[in-house]
Amino acid sequence: MISKVKKIFDDSAKDLKRLTQLADNVNKAEKKYEKLSDEELKNMTFSFKERLQNGETLADIAVDAFAVVREASKRVMGLRHYDVQLIGGFVLHEGSIAQMQTGEGKTLVATLPSYLRALEGKGVHVITANEYLARRDKEQMGKVHEFLGLTVGLNISDMQPNDKKAAYVADITYGTGTEFGFDYLRDNMVAAKEDKVQRGHHYAIVDEIDSILIDEARTPLIIAKKSSQGAELSEITSFLVKSFKNEEDYELFQETKQINLTDQGASKIEAAFGIENLYDTENQVLVHNVMQALRAHYVMIRDVDYIVKEGKVMIIDKFTGRVMEGRSFSDGLHQAIEAKEGVEITDENETQATITIQNYFRMYETLSGMTGSATPSKKEFYDTYRLPVITVPTNRPNQRIDLEDLIFNDYESKVRYIVSEIKRLNKEGRPVLIGTTSIEQSEKLSSYLLKANIKHQILNAKTEEDEARIIAMAGQKGQVMLATNMAGRGTDILLGDGVRELGGLHIIGTERHESKRIDMQLRGRAGRQGDPGSSQFIISLEDDLFTYYDEDDFVRFKKKVKVNEDGIVISPDPLKFVEKVQEMIESSHFSARNHLLKLDNTADQQSKIIYSMRDHILDLEGQELFTEFMGYMDNFFTKTVELYCPDQRENWNLQGLVEQVSFLGWNVRDIEDLEREEIIDKLNGEREQLQTEIMELQDDEQLSYRLKRLMLQQIDSNWIAHLDSMTELKEGNGLRGYAQEDPYRIFSLEALDEFNGLLYEIHSKISIQFINLVRSKKGLTITTEEELASNGPISQE
Repeated sequence: MISKVKKIFDDSAKDLKRLTQLADNVNKAEKKYEKLSDEELKNMTFSFKERLQNGETLADIAVDAFAVVREASKRVMGLRHYDVQLIGGFVLHEGSIAQMQTGEGKTLVATLPSYLRALEGKGVHVITANEYLARRDKEQMGKVHEFLGLTVGLNISDMQPNDKKAAYVADITYGTGTEFGFDYLRDNMVAAKEDKVQRGHHYAIVDEIDSILIDEARTPLIIAKKSSQGAELSEITSFLVKSFKNEEDYELFQETKQINLTDQGASKIEAAFGIENLYDTENQVLVHNVMQALRAHYVMIRDVDYIVKEGKVMIIDKFTGRVMEGRSFSDGLHQAIEAKEGVEITDENETQATITIQNYFRMYETLSGMTGSATPSKKEFYDTYRLPVITVPTNRPNQRIDLEDLIFNDYESKVRYIVSEIKRLNKEGRPVLIGTTSIEQSEKLSSYLLKANIKHQILNAKTEEDEARIIAMAGQKGQVMLATNMAGRGTDILLGDGVRELGGLHIIGTERHESKRIDMQLRGRAGRQGDPGSSQFIISLEDDLFTYYDEDDFVRFKKKVKVNEDGIVISPDPLKFVEKVQEMIESSHFSARNHLLKLDNTADQQSKIIYSMRDHILDLEGQELFTEFMGYMDNFFTKTVELYCPDQRENWNLQGLVEQVSFLGWNVRDIEDLEREEIIDKLNGEREQLQTEIMELQDDEQLSYRLKRLMLQQIDSNWIAHLDSMTELKEGNGLRGYAQEDPYRIFSLEALDEFNGLLYEIHSKISIQFINLVRSKKGLTITTEEELASNGPISQE
């Protein structure tokens, strides 16, 4: 295994030699395409499509296709792809990650493989970090593709289904990863096949791929609707746990953000609610609310994870520091935080459909991506997505100077030094961009700069457009800008007049981030395209980063610390210590993502079965639909006997059997003296009679419509209930490790039992309701739109 991983890491050099040769071949073809008229250049698209139809492969036409795109870009935008951009394009086309430094023109790189893969006619998805970038890239880069005769679509939130469908039908579609994922979930909730908007998952290019596929991967995509559950339980559990003490009533593991009740804490809850055992099956809802109340009070931090504004709890995007409008925490956590903060408790959301980022993107036949900071996560990219990382050289040598970290013993010493550095650089006229890890930290540092009379701008934009516009100005002479480390990602910072001579943009990182990749992104803001620049992290041992580290180990380290007269730690080696802490946190986050993925793999397999059932039903009409129903009814009758009359007679439940098939009019006396096989024969006789009755009606179009609607409704409603059960299973799963059991094996077995129960519920409810419908002869004629509408939607967001 080690040699296999080493090979993945060492492949870049070998690949670059081959990819450089391909770029040279594009250069050789350049003069040929320069001679073509605009019309002749456009016609190359038809020529390439014909060659593919005649049996040639993408590899056969790749060099020529790249040369055509480069020529079109020169004519449409006045931009000629550098050789390194051609190399990056080939990396993406082959389904790998191109690591390219900030400012190397990754957006232009994407035009090459997106054009080539669009020639297959199966759709290309270009995923960006936010909607502003999606709109910008579609408008700017889309011109090249439209010039060459391809169609380009934009997929953003709040679009009408018909507009979304048009966006997906386009050859190339720009949008955000979350929107593509939500569209997939919504497509598996539609009442008619023509209501679907996506047309498959052929090829995707993900810009800032580490942010989307790793940083955001701990949060699954969830479509939910308002639940009828009241707010009282959230208020009561919040009141109870707010006085709980760590290591007495609960255990908090800072590095993983996991929190568990102790026996003492559980006893307090049992006493408050007058119950014997908190963990009995009937108390699952209470356990869930208690755990969310604990997370709200002791894991979620105000002004870091969320803010309270105008009486509302609003989520903060951890990576941009921006408020996420219209989003809420799921599974009752939002309501638990509202109870903690004493604001009005909103209706809880009930999950209707969910998928992890990992499992959504693993559906693509070919996945690729770009970023300036993939290398620290090479192994995770390969293990999770089978994506190799190839480092593409810069177009011009990197001139940025990365100064060694300064680590202070306390926050006040750190801030004094940062303020003095900013004052010095500002006096020279040199621009400074100060990166912080949260809005809270930005505002705190801002107050120190105000006291020092340093004019500065704090980036706290409400929209991506404002953020991009403001961050782009950070390279102007005399500019001092405070921003979260990830703000304005994907936006180039250009140097103003005279700034190059002063040494370029200087970056100050005020805290090390939980991930080295985010630190790399912050540094990468300076020194674009061979510009001068510098960066330095100035941190302290009181930073939030160190709260994640083992408390006892940290105390031992602090006792050994020696500082100089400025408060800078000089021994033990602080750089090694910081690196150790960061590695531990990154490892912990990787474990959390891996844990989520392992649990979700089971749910993902189940969802694919359910979605396949729905798709099959959507395809059926008339007699085919009735034949499908017969299969459901057969399963229902067979499973009912297995459940109520198992092999051991002492375990029979004849009363339950009679109630389950009440539509047959049986009573216990009719079957109590029969053997199991005789009961099966009796049921089969009833089933055959029912089949005859039902099949006589198979040409009734209105009854067929009702049957399809009933099948979809029951699949959806039972699936929603199943998702709740799965959430409860996941919550109890972590405790299994203490019993020396493999928690993932136990979870998969329990999830399989739940899923088999789900299938039986679906088959039984559809069978019973439709049999009753046929027997009663009710609802077979639909006369008005109002009557149609009264049945309610299949499912809704």
